[in-house]
Amino acid sequence: MKYLFLILICLIASCEGNADADIEYTGINYSFFVAGHVYSNPSGTEPGIYSLFKDKFNYIKSDSTIKFGIFTGDIVKDGSREEWDEVDKDIAGLVIPVYFTLGNHDNKNRELFIERYGKTYFDFTYKNDLFIILDPNIDGWNISGAQLNFLKQVLSDISPDIKNVFVFFHQLLWWSNDNRYGNVRPNSFEGRSDSINFWSTVEPLFTNLSCNVVMFAGDVGAAEWSADYMYDKYENITFIASGMGEGIGDNFIIVDVMTDNTLQYRLISLNCEDINCLGKLEEYTLP
Repeated sequence: MKYLFLILICLIASCEGNADADIEYTGINYSFFVAGHVYSNPSGTEPGIYSLFKDKFNYIKSDSTIKFGIFTGDIVKDGSREEWDEVDKDIAGLVIPVYFTLGNHDNKNRELFIERYGKTYFDFTYKNDLFIILDPNIDGWNISGAQLNFLKQVLSDISPDIKNVFVFFHQLLWWSNDNRYGNVRPNSFEGRSDSINFWSTVEPLFTNLSCNVVMFAGDVGAAEWSADYMYDKYENITFIASGMGEGIGDNFIIVDVMTDNTLQYRLISLNCEDINCLGKLEEYTLP
């Protein structure tokens, strides 16, 4: 059914030609892209970043509003030095900065990742927005210990000028088999503790904020059984998941931060000739 649904979307959209010219850049302050599971299909052997995603690099470079990108984990398959060399070579052609979120596959050689790229959780600001990268691999999908202290400190020091807070991690931390997200299947539950502290400890830190919060996860889209993407609003938080590797539904997301600080999203298909054939991310309905 999943394949049939996506094929019908492509047919309805006609999939005739690239829809780049339909983008309305007026009113965009800046943009960034978010891409999950960029190493391709788990059974694949191609080196570096997923070839269908690399095919969209020229599209990304042609859009002057896009200032940087964020990979939401599973950037490599086995964590070898050779794999990371290929990734670095691939993204060098993008010219813009690309920030890494650690996935369970990247965590297979954690020491090498830290040696090459530094801390696995950190924050930065861009214009009037705060960006937070988290690493749920440290403690079984929990944000705890020094990382939790870091998060609390960042949020306690937040400037009143901040308009949007963007948070990135690999695993779908908001998922539980007994909540509204139980039918949104991630690629993997590897390393997940029996009990995690997202709803009890992490989520309340953000619902207490007066600004808009968007959380991104990247562990979807790599298998026939997993979701390709999801979108949902909960209080002042928007939950978004996006990924690639399985086939028809492969995608990444471009976030447009408008001059009035509102947000728009572009759900970019990797497989249709019409990059917009998957429809609008905001129209996604939970199963």
